Amino acid sequence: MKNLPLLFLGIFFTVAFSWSGLILSSQIQYGGLTPTTATENEEGVPTPGETLYPRTPSGIAEQGKRVYIREGCMYCHSQQVRPQGFGADFERGWGPRQTVPRDYILQDRVLLGTMRTGPDLADVGGRGLTATWHHQHLYNPQITSPGSIMPPFAYLYEVRKIDGKPSPDAIPVSEDTGYAPGPGYEVVPTEDAKTLVAYLLSLKVNYELPEAKFTE
Repeated sequence: MKNLPLLFLGIFFTVAFSWSGLILSSQIQYGGLTPTTATENEEGVPTPGETLYPRTPSGIAEQGKRVYIREGCMYCHSQQVRPQGFGADFERGWGPRQTVPRDYILQDRVLLGTMRTGPDLADVGGRGLTATWHHQHLYNPQITSPGSIMPPFAYLYEVRKIDGKPSPDAIPVSEDTGYAPGPGYEVVPTEDAKTLVAYLLSLKVNYELPEAKFTE
């Protein structure tokens, strides 16, 4: 019992030291980061007239991010392009440069991911993939990527009978894929599917920062 105060004091200093190392030091290093331009002057001031990056996500992309989290996408996909020499991210076309802390400063929740069962998605919106491609891939990955181990998210879509004119939102699914809905039916994305695709298309690192230039 005589050593109880010392025990509590030791626990307090251990927690305080850990907090300082993990939280306070990170805040000191990165807390002052703001959007900037590809180049800055000697005082670190952005170049006038140039676009500031990163950009603020749109409202629909933020809604899609919630769907991304709900569906557990971050358990198979990361959102961080590693530096050259730390993997084959550039060779795989996952981004034109490595990601840096400034890329994440406008995100309320950073989804770096836990593993890479599937491709990294930090720059998936900059790879030239269309909204239609993403919808087909989500509805059934075998349509766009035969042999993929990604599960289908068909429940984010409605297979419904065409009543009069086809829906302008219907996604094309060719008969020869084996996943077409059948004659007289169409596959239509739900609002969750639309916002999720909007979020995926918003994920880009196709801009340079003073501390992160494109890898040649």
